[in-house]
Amino acid sequence: MGGESAVRALVETFYDLMESLPEGAHLRLLHERGQGMNNARSEQFAFMCGFLGGRRYYAERHGHMDLRAIHAHVPVRPDDAENWLLCMDRALAACGHSGPEVERLRASLRRAALRLVNDLGEWGVRQSSAPK
Repeated sequence: MGGESAVRALVETFYDLMESLPEGAHLRLLHERGQGMNNARSEQFAFMCGFLGGRRYYAERHGHMDLRAIHAHVPVRPDDAENWLLCMDRALAACGHSGPEVERLRASLRRAALRLVNDLGEWGVRQSSAPK
């Protein structure tokens, strides 16, 4: 990816897109209900460094990099996962990343995003009618 400066640029571009695109509206709401966008930018950078094979800042701070545990309290709909992926795809393109390794990264991110989809209807409240 080009080191930490490239990861930082990717994360900043990603969040700039999330904050400006209509597809990011519900994602912004989820972040605002959490610890806010500035915290999300910082945590995303820390996570992505380790995810991409660099220093594992997130694990150093939090003891793990388990995405399902990190997002366990967040209601993630299929549309949220797709909109997150749309923003990341556009950020990758805007930062000039392409080629087979980026396509493998996109596939990994898609698997990760879709694993986060859950049956929480409201903030941290599991829907009683949904299967567990």
